[in-house]
Amino acid sequence: MDVSIIIVNYNTKLLTSKCINSIVENTQGVIYEIILVDNASTDGSQDLFRNDKRIKFIENNENLGFGKANNIGIQIIKGRNVFFLNSDTILLNNSIKYLSDYLDENMMVGACGGNLFNEKMNPTHSYRMLFPSIIWEVNFLLGNMIERILYKRNREFNYTGRPHEVAYITGADLMIKKNILDFVGCFSSAFFMYYEDTDLCYRIYQNGYKIVSLPTAKIQHLEGKSSANKISSKKILMLNKSRLMYYKLHYTKFYINIANIIYLFLIISRILFFYKRSWKYIYWKMNLNVFRVLKILNE
Repeated sequence: MDVSIIIVNYNTKLLTSKCINSIVENTQGVIYEIILVDNASTDGSQDLFRNDKRIKFIENNENLGFGKANNIGIQIIKGRNVFFLNSDTILLNNSIKYLSDYLDENMMVGACGGNLFNEKMNPTHSYRMLFPSIIWEVNFLLGNMIERILYKRNREFNYTGRPHEVAYITGADLMIKKNILDFVGCFSSAFFMYYEDTDLCYRIYQNGYKIVSLPTAKIQHLEGKSSANKISSKKILMLNKSRLMYYKLHYTKFYINIANIIYLFLIISRILFFYKRSWKYIYWKMNLNVFRVLKILNE
């Protein structure tokens, strides 16, 4: 088996169906399997997919989140490469073969992903050039200025036309060698959603393997369709819980405190520069719980 494709579904049966169809329609020259892990959906997903002969269907009794659900899928895979694919993606070409062949041909590449396009087919966030760190926090405080200076237009989308080494690939289309997963471990159970892909790529990088963006693989990512894309206190809270958990797994408490101070400056700067008073209030209110969580998790 060349590739095992794992898709996590949570109340996105129509999107997931389109994703599976795009795999079947576009994938050639590679032997693959599709493993669909359902996180206790309530939209009738089980009835739609349970008897679909094209896939292996796993039903969870509760919503386990992205990482844990993928880990359950990993337990039954047969492929030498594993492709973690979001349910809100559509393959635009023979992406799976391109990514799999590249991993097979490059011994020191541990993971790779393609170029992502949004709903309007405009280039969108496909990877990042920096891992979360103090420099990463300063970069966001300065409006991504550091990445803009160092990497110009290639900071999150590959315009080079050739394979391009990056820090981490977004979890929307992340392909990893199975033997490397066996070595570095699967997704950390510490994350429910967000940063689990970053954490996994960082562990791959720490063990001496490269993470590469492959522009020949083209995938549409309907970002926000499979999970709420609106700015909300719940999303900000979850993002920051995962952000701090990432730091706790990889850095010292002193380092984390410095990163949090920079993040505090980021919040203050955004509040000061919001032109509408209503937005200032909303943004501040959304971040109040973040400070409480940061304090609790950092104890």
